[in-house]
Amino acid sequence: MKKSMIPCIYLYQGKAAAGFDKDILPVDVSLETLAKGFGDAGADMLLVFDLSSGDEEHEQAIGIIREICTHAEIPVAAAGNIRRLEDVKKLLYAGCQKVILNFSKEGNVSLLPEVSRRFGKDRLGICVSRLSEYFENQKAADSFSSFLVLLDVSGKRSAEAEKNGLSREASAEKFKEEIQKISRLPVLLHTDEEDEKELISMVGSDGIFGLSGGFISHQGMDIRAFKDILQKSGIPVEDFTSSIPWSEFKLNSDGLIPVVVQDYKTDQVLMVAYMNEEAFYATLKTGRMTYYSRSRQEQWVKGLTSGHFQYVKSLMIDCDKDTLLARVDQIGAACHTGNRSCFYTTLAEKEYDDTNPLRVFENEYQTILDRKEHPKEGSYTNYLFDKGIDKILKKVGEECTEIVIAAKNPDKEEIKYEIADFLYHMMVLMAEKGVTWDDVTSEIARR
Repeated sequence: MKKSMIPCIYLYQGKAAAGFDKDILPVDVSLETLAKGFGDAGADMLLVFDLSSGDEEHEQAIGIIREICTHAEIPVAAAGNIRRLEDVKKLLYAGCQKVILNFSKEGNVSLLPEVSRRFGKDRLGICVSRLSEYFENQKAADSFSSFLVLLDVSGKRSAEAEKNGLSREASAEKFKEEIQKISRLPVLLHTDEEDEKELISMVGSDGIFGLSGGFISHQGMDIRAFKDILQKSGIPVEDFTSSIPWSEFKLNSDGLIPVVVQDYKTDQVLMVAYMNEEAFYATLKTGRMTYYSRSRQEQWVKGLTSGHFQYVKSLMIDCDKDTLLARVDQIGAACHTGNRSCFYTTLAEKEYDDTNPLRVFENEYQTILDRKEHPKEGSYTNYLFDKGIDKILKKVGEECTEIVIAAKNPDKEEIKYEIADFLYHMMVLMAEKGVTWDDVTSEIARR
C-alpha cells in the first residue's frame, strides 16, 4: 500500500493554525500560501479540523475551508463540528473531497448511514481516538465509510507502555498488531509523534495508508525529502512517476527532447523548451517544471529567478515518443518578456468564429465588465447596471421563464436563442456580484 502524506490545518476562533491539537501554532502566511505551499512541498491531501465553537464561528470556519479548497491544488478532507446532514453537505459544497465523522460522538455514529446513502461512502471517513471506538461500531464503519482516521497521541502511548512494562519498541509492535486487527478500512495515522524513526516504523504498518499530524504539518516542511527517506526504508509512497522510462524516448542529436507547455486550465500554449534526462526526473521529483538551457548549457528551474514557477499537472508523450506535452499551473508570466505566453505575435490570421466555450464566455464576461467600468451611452448592459440588482434579477427570472416556454416547442433554434439570452443576463448578474467564470467552473469541477 502506497503511503500518503497528509498535513493538517486547525481552524479556531476564525483563524488557521498548524500542528497537533495539543500544541496549535497560528500560521503566519495567507491561506493561499498555506494551501498551495503544502501541495508544492509534496503533500498528497490536506486535512482540516474545524475546532470552532458556536454557529457564527462555525459558519466562519466553513468560509475559511472554502477558501482553502479554492487555493489548494490537492484534495481536501474536513473533520470536526459535524452534527447533522447539512454540515456534511456544506463541507462538500465548500469543495472538500472527503468528510470525516467523529465516532467518539454518538450522534455521528447514528448519522453515518444517512450521509453515506446521500453522498456515497467513498466521500466519508470516520475518526477515532481509540480503536475500541471502531470495534464497537465496526459494522456501520465498514458498511458506510471508506477509511479510518486514528488520533494517536504518542505521549499517551508512552505512558501506557511504561504502565504495562513495555519498551518503546514493544509498544510500537503492539500498535502494529492493533492496526492489523482492522478488517477492511485503510487507516490514516494522525499523530503528535516527532521521532522520525518511530514514525517510519508506524507508517510502515500494514493497513496504514497515510500519515498526518505535527511532524509533516510544520510550515516549510520538505515532505518530498521525508518521502525519499520512506522509500529508502522500503516503504512505498504516493509519488509522481513516469509510465515510460527515459530510455524509450526518442531524443534529438543533443540528447534532448522538446517540451510543449500548456496551461492546464485554459489549454493556452505557453512556451516550448527542452529537457535532458536530469531535468525530466527533477521535474517528476519536485513537481516544478525543470528544463535544460541550450544557450547556457545547464539545467534550470522555470521561475527560480522570477518567481513564475510552473507546477506540473500532467506529462504526456506523443505517438513517436519524441515530444512531451506538459500541462502546468503557471504562476505569473511564462515568457521572459512579461507576456503570459511566448506565442503573442500574430504572423497571419483569417477571420473565424471562436466557439471554444471557455473563451466565448470569458470574452463576453470581460466585455460586460468593461461596460461596468467604462459606461457607454446607449449600452443595454449599462442600462441594467444603472437600474441595479432588482432589475437584473427580474431579467434573469424572465429569461428562465422564456427557456421553459421555448423548451415546450419542437424548434430547437428557439431554445438556443433563449439559453443564450439567459446566459448573457446571468453574466451581468455575475459581474454585479463579483463572481467570475473561474469561480463557477472551479465550483463545478469540485462537485
